[in-house]
Amino acid sequence: MADFTPDAAVVWFEIPVSDMARAKRFYAAVLETTLSDQTDGPNPMAVFAVKDPATAPSGHLYPGKPAAAGTGSTVHLAAPAPLEAALERVTQNGGQVVSPIIAIPAGRFAYCLDPDGNSIGLFA
Repeated sequence: MADFTPDAAVVWFEIPVSDMARAKRFYAAVLETTLSDQTDGPNPMAVFAVKDPATAPSGHLYPGKPAAAGTGSTVHLAAPAPLEAALERVTQNGGQVVSPIIAIPAGRFAYCLDPDGNSIGLFA
């Protein structure tokens, strides 16, 4: 059996949302970024910004049915420091912080739910 080792374990992610406009406002506010609309695929998407799309994995929001609150996969997203301010923006924009800040050798993160109940980790 071959030992496949990719350059990155994640190549793309998708977050299903029930209200695209609300979700775009939430993620743009929390991450202090702009999501770009794309309509060239089978569904409209709002794509997360990365410095170099040719080399960095990213993902998008799409109109879909989210899993029950807190039961789906968790996507960890880069948030601008300080993490405490990003967590304040979560609650100010209709999300929920569901864990304290957790420190690990690579940095600090906290688990949150977006307004649709999608599980996200914010990492700074």
